[in-house]
Formats: sequence, structure tokens, C-alpha cells
Amino acid sequence: MTILFLTRLFHPHIGGVETHVFQISKRLIDGSHRIVVLTEKNEYKLHNKESVDGIEIYRIPVGKNEWFKKFQIWWWLWNHRFLIKKADIIHCHDVFFWYLPFRFLFFNKPAYTTFHGYESYPVSKKAITIRKISEILSWGNICIGDYIKKWYGTKPTHVSYGGVDISSSHRSFKNKYSAVFIGRLDEQTGILTYTDAVEIIKKKIPNFDFLAIGDGELKNKISRKVKIYEALDNASDYFQKYNFAFVSRYLSILEAMAAKRLVFAVYDNPLKEDYLRITPCASYMIICLTSDELASQVLYYLKHSKEEKVKIDQAYKWVKKQTWENVISLYLKLWNK
Repeated sequence: MTILFLTRLFHPHIGGVETHVFQISKRLIDGSHRIVVLTEKNEYKLHNKESVDGIEIYRIPVGKNEWFKKFQIWWWLWNHRFLIKKADIIHCHDVFFWYLPFRFLFFNKPAYTTFHGYESYPVSKKAITIRKISEILSWGNICIGDYIKKWYGTKPTHVSYGGVDISSSHRSFKNKYSAVFIGRLDEQTGILTYTDAVEIIKKKIPNFDFLAIGDGELKNKISRKVKIYEALDNASDYFQKYNFAFVSRYLSILEAMAAKRLVFAVYDNPLKEDYLRITPCASYMIICLTSDELASQVLYYLKHSKEEKVKIDQAYKWVKKQTWENVISLYLKLWNK
């Protein structure tokens, strides 16, 4: 079976959606499927076409003007419509509007969507409308998170929280008084709440070691306060080197739980709160609104290691079932229904 994935960004760009598509693509190829990925050419140095781990990647040259971009993408797809003709399955990761005109040109071609995240808060009527159109015109969908049903009115065919590789080895951290953040350095990931909490913690524990891994618009603002590493392919390995995980996005949460680290997640609006609380693993992590609350919780669990272990063990028991193989089974079930 030939599967055509459409996704805004892809390897080597680092991100949750990029990782999701890459991981399922590799495993589908192992299952004797052909995978073709269409994505934006977000860097000039990247090839327009290449193969990575057997995945055929086509990059669409686009400009920075968001309004004009969709016409560039539609024109490129028209000139490469042979890719659609040869595909057995079309699957869009958030960007169903790329495929919108071709949904009617190839009316009987199975087309699906995975809804991965949210644009901003408050959710705009335009965003809800685009999601609803994508849902109606798709043969089925996967929602990454139950909160999507509440906030966008989407009726999910299936719900997933993504996947993770489970390792049987868990190296010990060197410093009990430590935490690592992995993610984009922007408002959505709560990095400012984390850095403010670290300042509070350091007043009581001066040697508290905090590392932020990522890049984004707030990098310069926080670089004077904390140690920062650029976004890394192996960023999740750092969960093994630090005691606590300061993460608030699904992929990083799963990776931290798989590394047997206690997760401290933060939110700053009702949507993000539901993103975290309407999950099967909500009770296995610490969810906070403010930096004061976060600092207080960190100090509490530093003193109550038995309670920390209970949550870590519960989280690990749950996350062991969130494998990429189970995610693949969900996709195959969707396509074969």
C-alpha cells in the first residue's frame, strides 16, 4: 500500500508532529508499505526530493507570505498530482487545506486527517471552522488528545496521545536537585513559568541544576537566567541525566514517563489546562498554574521520595502501553475500517 502523508514540517526539523510522522513512517515501511511525505521546504539548503530511511520526501518551495503560501502549495500539488494518483491513502497531519481542492478532483480517493494540536488561545471561529471542514471531508480522523473534542467540536474516529520507545535501562541522575525542560522556548510550552519557578527554588536550594533544551522566540529573554542547549535529536536522553522533567507537551511527557521521571506540567489558560487534565495520565504528573505552585510542588517531592516513586511507577505502567506499534495499529484500523 502506498501512503501519502502531508505535513507542514518534517525531518530534519525537530518537533512533536515531525517525530510522530517520522516514527510511524519508519514502521509502516517495515510493514512493506511505501511512504511518501509532502512537506514545506523550510530551509534553502534542503533537497527538493530525497529519501531518508526509505521514506520518500518531497519538499514544496514556499515563500513566507502565509496568505499566498496555499496557492503555491496547490499549484505544486497540481503539477505533481501523479503522487496523489499513485497513492492508496492520503493522510493529512493538520494541513487538510493543502489537499482541499484535490479532495473533489479525486473524490473516491480515501483521505484522512490527524489533528495534532491547537493554534492559539482563545480558539478562533476560523480555526474551528477549518477543523470542522477537515473533519467532514475526511473519511476518518485521529485526534491527538481528548481535549480536541471539547474545544473544536471534532468527533474523533480514534484518540491517541502519540507513541514512545520504551527502554529497559534507566541510568541514575547525578544530582537529585535537578530538572530538565525540553521543548520550544515560547509561550505555549510554559518556559517562563518554569524559569520563574527555578528562581524561587534556588532561593532555598542554591545548587538546583536546571537545563532548557530547545529554541524559540523567548531564548534571548531567558538565556541570562538559565543554561540552554539548542534543540537536539537526542534531547530525550537528557531525562536520564536529570531528576525531574519540566515538560508540558504530549511527546515529551511520554518520553519523560518512559524514562521514569516525575513530570511537572504547566498551563496558563483553560484550553491548555484541559490539554493536560483530560488525559489518562493526568493523575500521574504534577499540573500547575503558577511558578509559585510549581516551586512548592518541586520542593515537596524532593522531600517525599516515596510519593514521587508511586507516581513514577503508575506513569510507567501506563506509558508502556503507548508504543509506536500501537499507534501504527490505530492508523491501520482507521484506514481499513
